[in-house]
Amino acid sequence: MAVTSLRCRICKVLLNSPISRCWSSVTSPALRPQYDAVIIGAGHNGLIAAAYLQKSGVNTAVLEKRHVIGGAAVTEELIPGFKFSRASYVLSLLRPQIYKDLELKKHGLKIYIRNLSSFTPMLEDGVGGKPPRSLLLGNNMEETQKQIAQFSVKDAQAYAEYDAVINRMATAVEPLLDAVPVDIPSLTSSSLRQRIRSLRTVKTLVQTGFKLGKHIPQFYQLLTAPISKILNHWFESEPLKATLATDGVIGAMISPQATGSGYVLLHHVMGELEGIKGAWGFVEGGMGTLSKSIANAAAGHGASIFTEKPVNSILVDSNGTAQGVVLQDGTEIRSKVVLSNATPHVTFLELTPKDSLPNDFIKEVASIDYTSPVTKINVAVDRLPNFLAVPNDDGIPPSQRISGTIHLNCEDMAYIEEAYEEGCQGVPSTRPLIELCIPSILDPTIAPPACHVISIFTQYTPYYLRGGREWDELERNHYADRVFDCIEQYAPGFKASVVGRDILTPPDLEKVFGLTGGNIFHGAMSLDQLYMTRPLPSYSNYRSPVKGLYLCGSGAHPGGGVMGSAGRNAAHVVISDLKQS
Repeated sequence: MAVTSLRCRICKVLLNSPISRCWSSVTSPALRPQYDAVIIGAGHNGLIAAAYLQKSGVNTAVLEKRHVIGGAAVTEELIPGFKFSRASYVLSLLRPQIYKDLELKKHGLKIYIRNLSSFTPMLEDGVGGKPPRSLLLGNNMEETQKQIAQFSVKDAQAYAEYDAVINRMATAVEPLLDAVPVDIPSLTSSSLRQRIRSLRTVKTLVQTGFKLGKHIPQFYQLLTAPISKILNHWFESEPLKATLATDGVIGAMISPQATGSGYVLLHHVMGELEGIKGAWGFVEGGMGTLSKSIANAAAGHGASIFTEKPVNSILVDSNGTAQGVVLQDGTEIRSKVVLSNATPHVTFLELTPKDSLPNDFIKEVASIDYTSPVTKINVAVDRLPNFLAVPNDDGIPPSQRISGTIHLNCEDMAYIEEAYEEGCQGVPSTRPLIELCIPSILDPTIAPPACHVISIFTQYTPYYLRGGREWDELERNHYADRVFDCIEQYAPGFKASVVGRDILTPPDLEKVFGLTGGNIFHGAMSLDQLYMTRPLPSYSNYRSPVKGLYLCGSGAHPGGGVMGSAGRNAAHVVISDLKQS
């Protein structure tokens, strides 16, 4: 992983100054030797758990190993004047109840909603002096249908019904995100008191079934079928299908032909911003501002948040009960409960004493799939990209047209499939799937005047290269150059505008953010690793074999994305358990 700086006309002075960081530690009192709860990791889920715990009277400390809070939802000033959302970069999935409960707007959260959500330019010669075609999807159904009609009138007519069906399913299953999964072990093998308590977990699942009603077979098909099958049923035009397919494969080492890719799509349409269903937006100041607002809420209730406090191990007594943590410097912090915002792999195979865990549990944790296809590239530029497919006479300002997610190499689902096949062979995709966002179009606070920040999310890149080789600087830069060459085809002059770049391959995402395998979801979002089986079939309720040790990160239900449900749900389980003890 490296930040590569290139001199440019506009930003030469900035590049000669020292590199700084955008967010530093949250001010807290001195670290004490005893708390009610200790949370490992100040990612957004850990911070949310801290806020709910402290709000309920549980004295809580959050321990973050890095110099900055936020985990993957972080802002870092990698190049002076340019503030990058270095890992996660766009917001929609954070649960509305969390906004309300933690009063995040009062604590500094401001969001710029993207009215035009998606722009897919074509690599083709314009006809009759016109620019190449492009597909623009947004919140206005009539305008979206006009865009689709460029490629297929039939698809334009079908799109409204498709959108309604997908949103109906998303709305029906949304309540499952905010509830503990059905607790099968307690229902079948525990005391009568525990069985009665666990019946509450069935309620939300039953309600979801009633909401889906006659659409349950369609929902089942969406969960289990390849997204290509779903999209081929509805549409005929490849640019539309390929653009929609990206939500079925994003962040996952799967292709549109893979079983279960339909759920990944559903997962990404469950969002809401400012009461607008399906809306996505940029956080002012970058994603670190979101984490800071959550931290402010937690600290406002009395939680203590510390940076540069790496945890070395979890303390477990002879009775198999968590007693706190040991920091890397040997400091012991005692607590009644420990919540881990780290991945299940890090939590149980690196931090928890092996003799406190059953052997079968260790084997199951070791078998969790963390395969990742993602390389994130953060770029500073001295001007906006000039896309060939952006017309100047359609009444939409060019900057507004490219303010959403820009999909490149998405003219055909076959391109995505080819990129996937290469990644499976240990070869970074020759023609990678590229999702490109320019948040500085809407948020002027994150780049110098006339300059911009670009987030480039790419796949498919393997963790190990062919032959088991590891990534080095040469390979990183070679791949980034390949991505830039692709962008240059759509937007000539892009490469000349680059001021600097930050390249994060799967091993880099693991090293910097603690994402095992580089997986942005803390584990694959495959059907065998969701709901009652996340992270494992017997432990989907945030608890673990070690009494008093809980998971509160994305490795637990409902999985990845800047959603916050895992942190909130885990906190409620801990609060309930503390009341019962």
